[in-house]
Amino acid sequence: MTDVIVEEQPILPAQRREVEYVERKGIGHPDSICDAVMESISVALSRTYLDAAGQVLHHNVDKGLLVAGQTTPKLGGGVVEAPMRLVVGDRATMVVDGKVLPIDEIIEGAAHRWLREHLRFVDPVEHVVIQNELRPGSTELVGIFAQKRAGGYVANDTSTAVGFAPLSETEHLVLAAEHFLNSSDFKHRFPETGEDVKVMGVRRCRAVHLTVAMAFVDRHIWEEETYFHRKTAVQHELQQYLETKLHSLDSVDVQINTLDEQGRGLDGMYLTVLGTSAEGADGGQVGRGNRVNGLISFCRPMTMEAAAGKNPVSHVGKVYNVLAHQIAESVYQSVDAIEEIYVWLASKIGQDVGVPWFASAQVALAEGASISDVADRIRDIVNDELASIGSFTEQLARGEYHVC
Repeated sequence: MTDVIVEEQPILPAQRREVEYVERKGIGHPDSICDAVMESISVALSRTYLDAAGQVLHHNVDKGLLVAGQTTPKLGGGVVEAPMRLVVGDRATMVVDGKVLPIDEIIEGAAHRWLREHLRFVDPVEHVVIQNELRPGSTELVGIFAQKRAGGYVANDTSTAVGFAPLSETEHLVLAAEHFLNSSDFKHRFPETGEDVKVMGVRRCRAVHLTVAMAFVDRHIWEEETYFHRKTAVQHELQQYLETKLHSLDSVDVQINTLDEQGRGLDGMYLTVLGTSAEGADGGQVGRGNRVNGLISFCRPMTMEAAAGKNPVSHVGKVYNVLAHQIAESVYQSVDAIEEIYVWLASKIGQDVGVPWFASAQVALAEGASISDVADRIRDIVNDELASIGSFTEQLARGEYHVC
């Protein structure tokens, strides 16, 4: 059983601070594309390893790089002059019992499926070149997986993870904004909007201000007037939608594509050919986007770990970051006296993944409550979650948790 340190939180809960900053990069943002595709490849590799060896084997596909292509947007429809290049990097097991695995096919299949399912205007074959740079892992790290047969995975890194609950109202609004703009219903009504959406939210006291960057697709825009008319309509729809989501806050203000300037033609509009800036303006990289809860919450503690693409059974940079958020949510839902909680898990390389090196919780308590009221219950929940880490990592391997 892990000894869990429980202490009072030394700072105000996020919801009660005067200022809060929150960002989300949508599914078509270059960084989000990198994260999601590498995670899809990890899930596909895990499935292959389970079929071939009965267990997940060593792999980490968390060094992905999306090199921007080249396009020329144009009113009524532009052209793609050079494809994007997706570099898939780091390590993977390539041979099982003397049999060479079709790693190239696995990578290409997983990447193409994700791109086809999530980016309406991107043809995975025509618009993206996949460059496989995976190599075999080091002997010592590969050897970790042999220990599974002797009684459990061990951590392949010394690392610290953190998760928190609940989300603040600002965080909920930022998530809701991107989900709304990239929903199938919205895309049906506004087909000219691309999937590359970035939402930055700033709350000052009880007012939230959102600035949204959203790519528009040139084949649906025939003249400058159409662009600005449709952008105004999008802004109005999002404003109305988010106003229905307000609870304790007083107001939300939405602005979209604030670099635009009417009268400058193509220079004053955010137009793309494929609906993502990765087509010609901006590259992407694993780990530069959303944390495992889908947000970049600047006022919260967070680690530099890139969870996407890491193996789901021994790489604590993935396992502990997702688990810490799950534990925090479980505690928050189960213990009434808690206003906010942060859960920290630290690993030591070579130690059982189910037994953290250190574990702690910082809690903001409801009025009148004390640490002694909640500490034992928190410890029980943390240890219950750690005791079932085997089933948790199986779910991670199947891709049942979003990690970006």
